[in-house]
Formats: sequence, structure tokens, C-alpha cells
Amino acid sequence: MNGRRMIDRWEDDNKIFLGLNIKKRVLPTLYGGIIGDLIGVPVEFRKRDEFHIKEIVGYGTYNQPPGTWSDDTSLTLCLVENIVEKENIENLMCKFVKYHDEGYWTPFGKMFDIGTTTIEAITRFKKGVLPEKCGGQSEYDNGNGAIMRISPLAFLLYNNFDFVKKTEIIKQYTEITHAHPRAIVGSIIYIEFLIRLYHNNSFEKSIKEIQELFYENFGEDHVYLKELNHYKRIFNDGFFRAPQEEILSDGYVVHTLEAAIWCLGNTTSFKEAVLKAVNLGGDTDTVASVTGSLAGMYYKMDGIPEEWLEKIVRKQDIHELIKKFYEYCANNAIIEQYGSL
Repeated sequence: MNGRRMIDRWEDDNKIFLGLNIKKRVLPTLYGGIIGDLIGVPVEFRKRDEFHIKEIVGYGTYNQPPGTWSDDTSLTLCLVENIVEKENIENLMCKFVKYHDEGYWTPFGKMFDIGTTTIEAITRFKKGVLPEKCGGQSEYDNGNGAIMRISPLAFLLYNNFDFVKKTEIIKQYTEITHAHPRAIVGSIIYIEFLIRLYHNNSFEKSIKEIQELFYENFGEDHVYLKELNHYKRIFNDGFFRAPQEEILSDGYVVHTLEAAIWCLGNTTSFKEAVLKAVNLGGDTDTVASVTGSLAGMYYKMDGIPEEWLEKIVRKQDIHELIKKFYEYCANNAIIEQYGSL
């Protein structure tokens, strides 16, 4: 009897440890993305070397107060809420409509920023097009809006070792706004990179493994392999040694991934990575948001400056939603591994 109770106690301890391990990754990944977003908002579209950001500032491009986040965070929070509510893609698109029309999950109840491809997808959905058919399919629809909102998927897929199945799930969440295969490949690379950081892999090992997964799972004529070629710089030896002037930071999904991964590999702290991303100029909020999510996963919560966290607008609302999300992810992981909570 005593032995049985001891076994139960060990299992309870393991469940607690698993839940805490997920919490330690969910919080910095999501908060890291938000921090990158809000630091980048005031200087979005400004040219490199015209400014130098060292801390959180306000106003600037959109005349918003310090701590204000953009569509990157708003649409990510819509996805987080959608996952917690166990809703489908149609429900997620409804939340995107509310963001666009009513300022849902915005800092002050009013939308001030959204990408053209995302607007077009929302417009199609409002006209009755099925969610999976709403995303832009042309080569000009390969903006970074494809990846800026999907970091939560890493916590649904981190323990799934079926690469093809994972790519299908990532595709479903990407194609509702960005349906070109290049954007989908970008989303796959981003989520797989987050997953490898979750498992404490190095940057170089993560990149190499992601490339190998594509070649191992798709034939040479598969569209994903053809589109992977557009991301070849990331996989090249010496990518992290590329000079800054060769790193572009516009709204193109390929350039955003390159810039974010390069910033991560050329810095040694969360703060340094995010500030480097912002100071690249261009699409500062999204490049820094993607960098912040990656850096958050890598450096954990202790790496994010407390004074930055305190300046997030609607911090309590965000904290409550993120808390629900990590509890949802932790409970799922515990049930999957132990059969019950």
C-alpha cells in the first residue's frame, strides 16, 4: 500500500514537472513576441541607420503610446484564444474579422495596423469564401503576415514527430491568409525552429535538422522542396557570419525569417537580439516580434527585462489569456503522457 502511494506521488511530481516545463517555454515565447512587436511599432517603415532604439519608446510611426503592440500580437492572441476555446479555423477567421472591424484584441479598442494580404483574406471570408480558400495564392502574397501570428502552434506540435502531419496542420493555420506554398514553407521552418529550441537544440543543429526533414519527407518534385530553395541562405554554412548589410528586413516572409534567425545567432541575450532586429529598420515590428518569440524560447523568462514586461499595454488581460493557454497545453501534455490529470 505504501509502495503504491509512493508511485502515485512520483507520478504526481512528474506531472507537475511537465506542466512547469511547458509554462517555462510558453510564457517567454509569447511575451517575447509581444515585446519585439511593441518595441518595433514606433519605428516601423523607417530606414536602417536613421535611428537607434535602446529601450521601449512611444509614438513615432503610428503615434501610439509606449507599450502599444500591433496586429502581430493581436492576431496571435486571437489564435491563442481560439486554441484554448477548442474552436476551428472558421472561428479563428471570425476573430480576425472582429479585429479588423471592431478592434478586437487591440491595445485600445481600435485597429491601426494590418497587412494587405490579411485584409484581402478577411474580405473574402466576409463574402462567404471558405476559410481554407481565403488566403492569397500569388507570389505577391508572401508577406510575413504568414508567420507573425502562428508561434502558439509550436506548443501543439512540439511532441509530434510526424513531420508530414505537422506540415499539414501548419498549412491549415497559414493558408487562411497566406496560401502560397512559399509562405507555408516559411511557417513550417519557423515552427520547426521554435520546436527545436524548445528541445534545447543549438541554432546550427536546428537549421540543419529542418533542412534534412524536408528532403527526407518530400520528393524532389514536391512544391515545398522547390520553395525551400528560396530560403537556402538560412541553410548555408556561414549564414550567421553574413554581414549586416546583406540582411534585409522588409515585409517579405523570406527576408523576415532570415533577419530573425540571423539576429538570434549574432547576439547573446534576449534584449540584444530584439534590439538588433528593431534597429535593422524596415518592417521593424514583425521582424522583432518573430525574433522575440525565438529569443524568448531560447533565453526563457529570466532573459526578458522585467521593466519591458511592465510596459505592455493591457498586460493583465494578456497574462490571463496566456495563463489559460499554458494550462491548456500542460493539461494536454499530461493527459497524452499519463492518461489523466
